[in-house]
Amino acid sequence: MTTNTLFRRTLLGFALLPAALAVRPVRAQAAASMQLFKVVSPRDEVIVGADAAQLGPGSNPAVERLAAQLAAKGQLTLWQYASHKDAGGALVQAPLRQIVVFRNELLRIEPYATPLAIQPPK
Repeated sequence: MTTNTLFRRTLLGFALLPAALAVRPVRAQAAASMQLFKVVSPRDEVIVGADAAQLGPGSNPAVERLAAQLAAKGQLTLWQYASHKDAGGALVQAPLRQIVVFRNELLRIEPYATPLAIQPPK
């Protein structure tokens, strides 16, 4: 490989860097609309996702809004999440199935933080 070719490739790489960085916040915004929570019951615990519409309006923390929705309605249909590999082989948090969470069997709801990308339901 000649020095001129290497220089062109390096220059092209730096030219495309801003475009690659601009795509990243868009992907983060799409995933940020779905928030994950750990729901703990006497029998097990599951990771669920709720979007802004399911959390309801307000400025309280998301976990408090979710708990208030559950207390008011008695049950909520949420997406259960699990880690999977996407088409590119990267590990992501993806929706597994819809489940119903009942108020009377619940012990605790807590925010769930993950370093993985969160896929929205399809």
